[in-house]
Amino acid sequence: MSERSNAAALAALGFLAVGASTALPASAADWSDTAISWRYGQRFREPYNPADIKKHIFALTHASGYKYGSNYFNVDLLQSDSNDPGSLNQTDGAQEAYIVYRHTLDIGALRGAPIAYGPVKGLGLVLGFDWNTKNDVGYNSRKRMLVAGPTLMWDVPGFLSTGILFLRESNAPSGAFPPISEVRGRYTYDYHPMFSASWGIPIPDSWASGWSFEGYLNYIAAKGRDEVGNPTGAETNLDMQLMYDVGSRFGQPKNRFRIGLEYQFWNNKFGNTAATTGSRGQRASTPMVRAEYHF
Repeated sequence: MSERSNAAALAALGFLAVGASTALPASAADWSDTAISWRYGQRFREPYNPADIKKHIFALTHASGYKYGSNYFNVDLLQSDSNDPGSLNQTDGAQEAYIVYRHTLDIGALRGAPIAYGPVKGLGLVLGFDWNTKNDVGYNSRKRMLVAGPTLMWDVPGFLSTGILFLRESNAPSGAFPPISEVRGRYTYDYHPMFSASWGIPIPDSWASGWSFEGYLNYIAAKGRDEVGNPTGAETNLDMQLMYDVGSRFGQPKNRFRIGLEYQFWNNKFGNTAATTGSRGQRASTPMVRAEYHF
């Protein structure tokens, strides 16, 4: 089976998994939210590639909460332009599937008494994974990552969570550049920590009705040597969105259809530094437009 077929198959499984979760009896979840979205930007970058890359990104996102915690699941399907060529056809852009799953156990709910102090309203334990595949000509990523660690839930309008997660990451790339063809099997990096924050804060109606500020920040420590022995660097991935509830202006339920602007800053992408890439593609500053439909 081709890598493009693998990506499509895994994405389909992700869609089925979310579909099954939304079909559970109402008693299984206290709340749930599922959305499909599209975003587009023209200044994406990839390590070792000096060009700006245009990408369309289609996503399926599901979040739900139950008595003892919450679930978060996201599938991104990314389509690059020809500046990030695919390995199956040099005239077409690469395709990527990236899956994220996080489960947060509420420690207070498990012990039967809230854990709260000052502005902190809860303590959780996060468990999850990242998974990706990409058919680009240069690297052909096959990332697998397990995550676990504590998180604090903050008492704010909407939500804000911050945590320290510990990562076990591996990859089995098969691309031609950098020269990694001699690597056999799956390569595992050093264990390393990540500071992670995620938020969704509604803007007060007295300021601007129907708007919200959302996003995440991951600061990931260096993970030792890469597949060919180069040192990796600390990685910063900031993604934030200003979203407007346009659907409610046309008689739709609250937050059914939203549009907005998104911005991503990514430095030392996947641990690649200016020293190892020759300052080619390891840093990106990418504005995007975004639209999403919730059901």
